[in-house]
Amino acid sequence: QVQLVESGGGLVQDGGSLRLSCAASGFTFRNYAMGWFRQAPGKEREVVAAISWSGVNTGYADSVKGRFTISRDNAKNTVYLQMNNLKPDDTAVYYCALKYGLLGDNYYYTAGRYDYWGQGTQVTVSS
Repeated sequence: QVQLVESGGGLVQDGGSLRLSCAASGFTFRNYAMGWFRQAPGKEREVVAAISWSGVNTGYADSVKGRFTISRDNAKNTVYLQMNNLKPDDTAVYYCALKYGLLGDNYYYTAGRYDYWGQGTQVTVSS
């Protein structure tokens, strides 16, 4: 079965950096989009960034533009989220998600579009 395993979360100070990884396994399909989402206590899950199969097409939430970078290595079935200049408002559980069966090189911002989810990794930014 498809598995997504996130890693790289932790505690960091305001202005610090972290790199999240999400390793996907248990499938043979290609042309899948990946997304990073986050959920803070008492808040709804929100999109952070998403990336198409080729990696050429990417999108970001306004709150992270210029600070976060999503990338992927299809040979390793892994997607990354480089997070720089972290702020206390970035504190949340971060989830990666996979959407397969795409007809084009696109991605989605809507959580409901994704087929598989990881278990999440905690990111805490102290002020």
